[in-house]
Amino acid sequence: MRHTELTMGRSFALAFDDGDNFVEELTKFCAEFGIRQAIVPMFLGGFRRVALVGTNGPLKDPEAPVWDETVLHTVEAVGAATLAWSPESDSLAPHIHVAVGRKDLHAAGSVSHLLSAEVQFIQEMFLHEVIAPAMLRPKCGTHAVPTLGFAPHPASEAR
Repeated sequence: MRHTELTMGRSFALAFDDGDNFVEELTKFCAEFGIRQAIVPMFLGGFRRVALVGTNGPLKDPEAPVWDETVLHTVEAVGAATLAWSPESDSLAPHIHVAVGRKDLHAAGSVSHLLSAEVQFIQEMFLHEVIAPAMLRPKCGTHAVPTLGFAPHPASEAR
């Protein structure tokens, strides 16, 4: 396990609109406000279309990550995220998980990593910027999974 103390920055409330590309709008917002790392304790609302990590069938290797995409339509959603910086792509690397319930199947649920989504009606999000330390998401391990890491915290170096 890795751990660090966080120095928090600004806090924001975001309200996404019907038809918004969820990940694209979040990424644009972060670029506009200079946010390279943050925590999203929760978001909620509806998605017209959502792409999640998942497959329909047995896993070839249960110890390997799944990169397949499954698409659901017309869902209610609640989720959380961490936003860190990818050193490989020199860009924001969101890690977003979501629990969704399908409106057409008695709210039958799915929980997984969110790949993309189109907002239906609204999504509401609360985002807390992290000032320090730098939160990085390099690809690690045998399967090159983007994994959260921390640069040394300036406050701990002074102690």
